[in-house]
Amino acid sequence: MFKAAYYKNDGKKGKARALPESIFDGVVNEPVLHQAVKVYLANQRQGTASAKNRAAVRGGSRKPWRQKGTGRARQGTIRAAQWAGGGRAFPPIPHSWRQKLPRKVRALARRSAFNARAEGERVLLIDGLSMEAPKTADLRDYLAQIDLAGKKVLILTDGTKENVYLSGRNMPHVEVQAFGTESVYEILWADVVVIEREALDSLPAAAAGGDDA
Repeated sequence: MFKAAYYKNDGKKGKARALPESIFDGVVNEPVLHQAVKVYLANQRQGTASAKNRAAVRGGSRKPWRQKGTGRARQGTIRAAQWAGGGRAFPPIPHSWRQKLPRKVRALARRSAFNARAEGERVLLIDGLSMEAPKTADLRDYLAQIDLAGKKVLILTDGTKENVYLSGRNMPHVEVQAFGTESVYEILWADVVVIEREALDSLPAAAAGGDDA
């Protein structure tokens, strides 16, 4: 069973807490992780690249010169790919790069990503963050108190917390997501994954390891 360091709202360290085995089961399937990251990156592509082929370029319907007797190479149109202003050979065509993973494969990849971070003791539990208004300085100071200054941090909150999200939005090395909406890529991108304790309380076996030393 994996355990994670636990920090209170004031930044002080508490007793280590056990992570729920429903997610942190110790399985790290690297081929599935690789597949999930490839699919994520493919789905970020817009697929809007476009260029004209010779059929789409205006003009060139007349043969530039006769076929034989000129001493020059035969040409059928001034809009062929070898002519300046001609169409492009094999141009990119707008299309979707969208890929999908089966539900069970996505679930395995997510567990594997969490386990990979837990193995390296790079999962932290914290009390729920509460902010009355967005303030980047407060979030930055809190991360510094728990020794995460300068690290790439993924903060997973218990549900959507707009003020926490807005506080971390302009910090280049901090990503804030509601727990359960994170991608495998984002988990692996982070040096440390910070999870609000309340987000795990509803999961099986979460409460059983609550205050283990």
